[in-house]
Amino acid sequence: MPITLYWGSGSPFSWRVLLALEHKGLPYESQLLHLDKQEPQSPQMLRMNPRGRVPVLKDGDYVVFESVAILYYLEAKYPQVPIFGADPQEAGVIMRVICEFQAYAEPSLSKIVDAVFADQVAERLDELTDAMHVVGREARTIEGRLSREQWIVGANYSAADMVIFPWIQLLRRALDRAAAAELGARFLPMETHYPALARWIHRIEALPGYGRTYPPHWRRT
Repeated sequence: MPITLYWGSGSPFSWRVLLALEHKGLPYESQLLHLDKQEPQSPQMLRMNPRGRVPVLKDGDYVVFESVAILYYLEAKYPQVPIFGADPQEAGVIMRVICEFQAYAEPSLSKIVDAVFADQVAERLDELTDAMHVVGREARTIEGRLSREQWIVGANYSAADMVIFPWIQLLRRALDRAAAAELGARFLPMETHYPALARWIHRIEALPGYGRTYPPHWRRT
């Protein structure tokens, strides 16, 4: 029985799982849910994830949700083409970088993206400016890593790249909006402000299967 992934277009949490499935070359059935229609809160989905969120992965009779937990499960069940490093030490660094990103960058990224897409930039500008300072600090840390290596941890594409990349892409999309021009002035263009990050984005975009992970509704807008 194939893996089934229930996911949402533009969800950074879903995107990281798609990147992992494609990188590992695992066959999977794609179940794209419409977030605007609240399909993750349907009775069928709530039976699998009572929190009513995506992504949800079903592998036979086993169901797992929360994106990093899914990545960990995929690595344990399908270790070929590893995404958590070649040894315990590298795995520890990858998990540490993921935890740091989730703790220190993700809350500010979410605040900025949500405000931009809700057209709330003007009334929350001071708060969002502070959030951009946090994001900029974390981006400089990642830039430093990528100035020394092709990937965020070591010489190979890993779960750390998969966790961080969708948020960077989502932030770029948000800051491209005219209302967010002031917020994005020190972030975009990335080729100027974060050249190593920009090169890293191009490397991921060139990976086999990347096109299948790209948010479908972004192609239409």
